[in-house]
Amino acid sequence: MSITPVPPLRVVAVRHVHFEDLGTFEEVLRSRGAEIQYLDAGLDDLSAITPDGPDLLVILGGPIGAYEEDRYPWLGNLKAVLAKRIARDLPTLGICLGAQLIAASAGAKVYPGGKRELGWGTISITQEGMNSPLRHLREAACHVLHWHGDTFDLPEGARLLASSHVYPHQAFSIGSNVLGVQFHPEVKEHGFDRWLIGHAVEIGMTPEQNVADLRRGTAGYAATLAIQASKMLNDWLDGLKSLPTPH
Repeated sequence: MSITPVPPLRVVAVRHVHFEDLGTFEEVLRSRGAEIQYLDAGLDDLSAITPDGPDLLVILGGPIGAYEEDRYPWLGNLKAVLAKRIARDLPTLGICLGAQLIAASAGAKVYPGGKRELGWGTISITQEGMNSPLRHLREAACHVLHWHGDTFDLPEGARLLASSHVYPHQAFSIGSNVLGVQFHPEVKEHGFDRWLIGHAVEIGMTPEQNVADLRRGTAGYAATLAIQASKMLNDWLDGLKSLPTPH
C-alpha cells in the first residue's frame, strides 16, 4: 500500500525591514516542515502574490503607516491580496504593521495613535482571547515587545483578543484563520541589536526609552517570550483549516 506524501507547508512572509523577520516563528514553522519564502517590500513584486498561493501568508512589521499608499504604492497591492484572503478565510497572520494592514484590508480605519508604545510590557487577554492561542501570552506568563505609534479600529465582525494600557486593540481574529497582533511575539534576543540600530532615530524620539533599557529588557524577557510565543503559534496552526499536516 503506497502512502501519498504530504506536501510541505508553503509559507510566504512579507518583510518590510530586513531585521524584522519571523524570529521565533521561523523555528516553529521549520519544525513543522514548512518551506518559507521571504518577499521584501520595495524589492520584490508583491503584486505577484496570488491570494490562494501560500498555505500561510505572514505580513511582518515595519516603520511605515498602513495608510501611506501615496508614499508606498505597493501597499495597495498588499491590501488587495489581504482583502481576498480575508474574504476566503485563508490562513493569514499579521504582526504590528501586518496587523494594521489586515485591519485596513477588512475595512477598518488605521491612524496615528498619538502616543508611541515602545518597549517591553504586558498585554491583557480578553475573555475570548483566553479561549484562543493568545492565552499563552497572558500577563502572568510573559512580557511582549511593543513597538508602534499607530493604532486601528476593530474590523467589523472581528473578535478582540488582547489589549494594553496604552491601546485597547492589540490582537484580533477574523473568521477561523486570520489573526492580527499589534505587538511583537516573534522577537528573539539573538540579533536584537539590529532593532536598536535600525530604529535608532525612533528610540531617540521616545523619552521614556533608551538603548540600554531596551537591551536589558530583552535580556530579561525574550527567552520566556520565545517559549510562550512558540506555544501560541503551534496552537494557532493546529487550529487552522486546510493546512497540510505537519511532517
